Amino acid sequence: MQNATMENIKTIKTYMSNISAMTDARLRELLPSAQSYPEVIHEAMAYSVFAGGKRFRPVLCVAACEAVCGSGAPALDAACALECIHTYSLIHDDLPGMDNDDYRRGKLTNHKVFGEGMAILAGDALLTYAFEILANMATAENSLQMIQIIQEAAKASGEAGMIGGQVVDILSEQKEPSLELLQYIHSHKTGALIAASVRIGAILGGANEEQLEALTIYAHQLGLAFQITDDILDVVGDAEKIGKPVGSDEKNQKATYPLLFGLEQSKVMAKEAVDTAIHALAPLGDGADMLKQLALYLLSREN
Repeated sequence: MQNATMENIKTIKTYMSNISAMTDARLRELLPSAQSYPEVIHEAMAYSVFAGGKRFRPVLCVAACEAVCGSGAPALDAACALECIHTYSLIHDDLPGMDNDDYRRGKLTNHKVFGEGMAILAGDALLTYAFEILANMATAENSLQMIQIIQEAAKASGEAGMIGGQVVDILSEQKEPSLELLQYIHSHKTGALIAASVRIGAILGGANEEQLEALTIYAHQLGLAFQITDDILDVVGDAEKIGKPVGSDEKNQKATYPLLFGLEQSKVMAKEAVDTAIHALAPLGDGADMLKQLALYLLSREN
């Protein structure tokens, strides 16, 4: 399978930009006003939410919904909730007690602007608010569906998902990495929320059992490819494009794919994961074209 062509990259970048703009507009409607008392917490929340991310998880959520039912509209609020969860994780990940990073997306990290205590609270507030957004989507008609979605988001965020991955990531610092350890960290710390984004979008689109299974396989392989390419960019990426200094994984002695397998083999592994992800989408036919393009895009991304 070939990598994405320049035309495909342009198409997917336009698609991602459109979904990102929709997500931003809806987030501005959903999040508390920065002028609401106490102002500082709302300012801190907004600072990181609108710091310029790619909105990859909202894009996946909307695209998965489109792949099933032809429209991403039913998934937009859930996509916003997922972005709040993701942003919370970044704020906490940058803290002195975690990775101790000064910059995120080319801007000072939350704790560098608002202080460590307020950054912790801003992350807590975003995580909590995400579930308020999801709960507000529930109606008498879709209550069972929304319970399933809230469970998906909670599991991906908690000790069985992102937090579990972060715990093992911290425990693994300065230790000899293994493939088993690396797979656990990345499938939980990064892959869990990516998988939840796809599954939640699919559920909101009315996916049947076969479609949901296909999209779940796609999501797990996509999460793997995303993390491998992220590890690669930390070694060879452009600091200006990725928005933070390269080499932070090595500085913090993190377990990464390039450390374990080398750069070239890591690139091969990323491509294999993308190929598997795309193959899994066969039951959805042409409706999953954007999901296919998103997977191919990972192999050429620069940030």
